[in-house]
Formats: sequence, structure tokens, C-alpha cells
Amino acid sequence: MTEKVKVVTLGCEKNMVDSEIMAGLIHGRGFQLVDNKEDATVIIVNTCGFIDAAKEESVNTILDMAELKETANLKALIVSGCLTQRYKKQLLDEMPEIDGIVGTGDFDKINDIVDEALRGKRPVLVGNPVFNYDADLPRLVTTPRYTAYVKIAEGCDNACTFCSIPIMRGSFKSRSMESIVAEVANLASQGVKEISLIAQDSTNYGTDLYDSFMLPTLLNKVSEVEGIEWVRLHYAYPGFFSDELIEVMATNPKVCKYIDMPLQHSEDSILKRMRRPGRQKDTRELVRKIRESIPDVALRTSLIVGFPGETEEDFENLKQFVRDVQFDRLGVFAYSKEDDTPAARLPNQVPDDVKEYRANAIMEIQREISNIRGGRRIGQEIDVLIERYDGRSDVYIGRSQFDAPEIDGEVFVSNGKLTIGELAKVRITHSYEFDLSGEVIA
Repeated sequence: MTEKVKVVTLGCEKNMVDSEIMAGLIHGRGFQLVDNKEDATVIIVNTCGFIDAAKEESVNTILDMAELKETANLKALIVSGCLTQRYKKQLLDEMPEIDGIVGTGDFDKINDIVDEALRGKRPVLVGNPVFNYDADLPRLVTTPRYTAYVKIAEGCDNACTFCSIPIMRGSFKSRSMESIVAEVANLASQGVKEISLIAQDSTNYGTDLYDSFMLPTLLNKVSEVEGIEWVRLHYAYPGFFSDELIEVMATNPKVCKYIDMPLQHSEDSILKRMRRPGRQKDTRELVRKIRESIPDVALRTSLIVGFPGETEEDFENLKQFVRDVQFDRLGVFAYSKEDDTPAARLPNQVPDDVKEYRANAIMEIQREISNIRGGRRIGQEIDVLIERYDGRSDVYIGRSQFDAPEIDGEVFVSNGKLTIGELAKVRITHSYEFDLSGEVIA
């Protein structure tokens, strides 16, 4: 009997890539991949352990899946990813429902783990947290056929005091440029038009392999792959955002004019305690330089409120910073006290209700800003990647180069018959906070 396997992915896009590789390996092994959890004889839960809410979701998902041993066909429950890398012993001791564990550096051994679990053993493989990606690894892409994510590096060396990523993912390790370009070429041959390059710290790409900041070169090489229309960059560390990178983003027509650059805070005293690069004046100067060189750019950032020691004055200053800089997109997180991180030991922890209030207040400010920034697109003619059709409203829905998949706004397009997965030229007529609408240009 062929085992039926379901892979459940939690967390970020980087986790999704890991799951797609495991799915490719499982498929190559001859197992049948299924979507319905009720049909599965094996379930792999690829967990996230980044913040408390993600850890709670991971644990709850594991317990929900475990119930299928009693109510459906489940024979083996495997847990992989960040939570296992960080909390292997606790999971083994406290969750007997788990039949096997694989860490973040050993996804390529998933078939061995499944085999052993089905034989009644309780395999555990949690070693070096850094996974060595190779373009030859099989991968079953789960995103729509026209878009895909490609990891360019793993781990992080920045040692921010609030962050547990180095604990779970290890030190920074770039993939070779040849491996990345080969994978992009393979994806393009399958019809992918938009490539999103992802890493915990993309701007540091190449420093370990080539002793140089090679992201600008990589962007140019990926954009040369036949069939690729858009190259999108995620998680640019502000300390390494070079003039050369700005130049490439300004001049290469295939590189999206979209910068996802988490800043975390504005106030120098907090940035210092966070162990973040530079200070507020550096950030303001970098943003000025980017917008001067790339006038049409969409800037996204993420902020942390309620970091230990954040005073009411700090928070008021942060609000003013958000008003001054006018980011196109912004996400905000309430500080999460993570085990074994330096920030968890800092004094003056901020109460949860205060953190929640501050996060909501920042987002209220950002809604107004996003509406204003979106309004500036009215009258522009932009390319829109068409993703679906809403028959009830008779509109097509897609994204511009200024909007990342499943993160940012959408563009609602009327007055034309379009093709899903293709680019359409659209004149923007209206702005609605995070979304835009427009008409097809004949």
C-alpha cells in the first residue's frame, strides 16, 4: 500500500520552500501527496518557532493532527522545522503523539524519518541547523504557477538581541550563485514569471562565499534568465544597503521597485539595545537616497513596539518617525520575549496590554499614510500580474510590482478580458487604503 502524505506548513515563505523540497523528496520516494488531512497516513507539520504566537500555533496544529490517529487514517506524525530545532527535548518529553522529528538542517533526510516512523521507531534527526540547498534537489512548488520563492541564503550573523533565528537556523550561509540561477532557470521553464528572492538577511548575500557583497550581481544574473519578468527582493538589512544595490534596483527594469527593509525601531537608544546597525539619522539618509534614486519605489518596513525599556516618549517619537518617513507598507509586531535571547534578560519589560495598544496605534497611523501613498498612483500606467477573476463583480485581481504576494495590497482591474498569470497594462483610477483599482489600457 502506498502511503499518503500531507505536508502542513506554518510560518514564513522560507518555511514554505523547505516544505516544497520535502514534498519533492517524498514524491520522488513514491509516496502519494494528498491535500486532505483525513486521507493522510503520514502528516508532516513543518513548524515555526519565531515568536510566542507562532510557537502556540505550531503546538496546537500538532495536537490537532494527532487526533487523526483516532478519527482517520493517520499512522505517523512527523514534526519538522524551527520548533524542533529549538525545543527537541521538550517536544519529545511532553508530546508523545509525535512519531518522528527532523530539524532545520536535515530536510533532505525526510524519507528516512518517515520510513523509520512507519516501522514503529521514534526517529530524531536534529543536527547542524543550516540546510545546504542545491538546485538539484526536487521541489514541488505550491505557489501559483507564475510566481515562486527562491532562498538565496540561510541563517543569520547579525545577533539582534530580540531574535532567535540564529538559534534555530544557525549562522549565515549563502547559496552559490550558480545554484540559485540554475533553480530560477528551472522555475522559469515551468512558467514562473515572478521570482521572490528571500533570506533572513539578503543584503549580506555572498560575503561568506565570495568575500564581497554580491547581491547586486545576483539580481542582474537572475533577471537575465529567459521568461522571468519580475525579480523581487525580501528582507534587506539596512546596514548593508549599498549604493551599488540602489543603482541596480533603479536601473534594472526587471528588478521590482520594491524594498522590504525591516528597521525595527527609530530611537537610537532602543536600536542600540536591539543591537541594530546605524542610528535614526542613518535610516533617514538611506531612505532619502533610495527615494531620490528610485522615485517610484515602494518601501516596506516592520517595527517592534514594546521592546524592553521603551518609554512613552520613545513610542511618541516612533509614531512621529512613521509620520515623517511615510512608508508605503508597514507591519508592526508587539515584542515577544524569546527564550535564550539577550533581550529576554533586559530590565523594564513592557506589559502586554501596553504593547498591544502601541501596535494598534502605529497601524492606525499607517492606514492613513498608505491611503495617501496609494492615491499618488492614480493616473499612473502600471503593469499588473493577473492572479484571479471575480465573476460576481466582473473584475480581475492582481498585483503590481509594488505589492508582494499575500503581504501587500491588490489591484482590481475592469474593462477587459485578461489571462491569469500574465502581465496587463493598467491605468490606475482609484485608491482604497492598501488596494488600487484601474482599467486595462487597450
